[in-house]
Order: sequence, then C-alpha cells, then structure tokens
Amino acid sequence: MENGKRIVRPRDGRKVAGVCAAFANFFGLDVSIIRIVWLLALLLAGTGLLAYLICWLVIPEEGR
Repeated sequence: MENGKRIVRPRDGRKVAGVCAAFANFFGLDVSIIRIVWLLALLLAGTGLLAYLICWLVIPEEGR
C-alpha cells in the first residue's frame, strides 16, 4: 500500500544535490543529522560517496 509520501530532492535548502535534504524531509529529521550520518558513512565505511551518487541519480528532483 502506498501512503502518498515520496522521496524527492528539494530545490531549496540543498548544499550539493539535495540528497540529505530529501532524506531529512522524508523521515522528518533535521538535515544536519542526516549530513553527519552521511559523513560518518563516508569516513568510516567508505560507502557514503557511492551511495550519495546513486541517490543523486535515482531520487527525482522536486517538481518533476
């Protein structure tokens, strides 16, 4: 069942591509928390950059 909520990259409030802002809006969290988690994934696990790039390509931009 679909609840009508979609993950989209917003046009406002983004730093690079809006991926962190998209996740923050979807989960109702502060965007700073998402950015810190993403940075930790990049530094500790090394998968953060690849995941960010994939999300940038897959998540549609707001208004499309």
